[in-house]
Amino acid sequence: MKYFHKPSPEESERVPPGQHLAKGFPVLTYGTIPQINLEDWEFKVWGLVEPTVFKFSDFLALPQHEFTADFHCVTRWSKLDVKWTGIKVTDLISLLDIDKKAAHVLQYCYGGYTTNVEFKDFVREDNFFALKLYGEPLSPEHGGPMRSVIPHLYAWKSAKWINGLEFTEQEKLGFWEENGYHSRGEPWGEERYQN
Repeated sequence: MKYFHKPSPEESERVPPGQHLAKGFPVLTYGTIPQINLEDWEFKVWGLVEPTVFKFSDFLALPQHEFTADFHCVTRWSKLDVKWTGIKVTDLISLLDIDKKAAHVLQYCYGGYTTNVEFKDFVREDNFFALKLYGEPLSPEHGGPMRSVIPHLYAWKSAKWINGLEFTEQEKLGFWEENGYHSRGEPWGEERYQN
């Protein structure tokens, strides 16, 4: 059985250059999958923002929405119409007192992973913090209990096991960006690696 296939003519307009469609939902992770106790889970914001710490119950109290989004991995596979349940990034942002100088966001995760995003790319209506995948609680393999999903960028920008945001004026590179990946990662421009 083939795990990947070329998009059909009807699908090709939705699939960025150089990508193939995945039949399943591949799991790619650098390092080990962290074991997270929800009672101890914390989400911190700091930098050019009033420092705040959220518990998992704080996120569950925010409005939850259904999202259907295409998902594009830098390793050249895509999955169309992925169904998620989660919280809009803009709903969290509305609770924060962010300095107007903030131009970048560095996402932090359990396990030590980081990835950077420009503030304008992060604060979009179609970005969200995912809690469920296809109606089921997000598994640890897919970044549970919560991950960010930024559909318009390559999937390494959708941080698994996210537990914090640092708001900065200057760009701070994350793990893969420090190791040669593109600082933005826009699939339609094939922004895979630094020039």
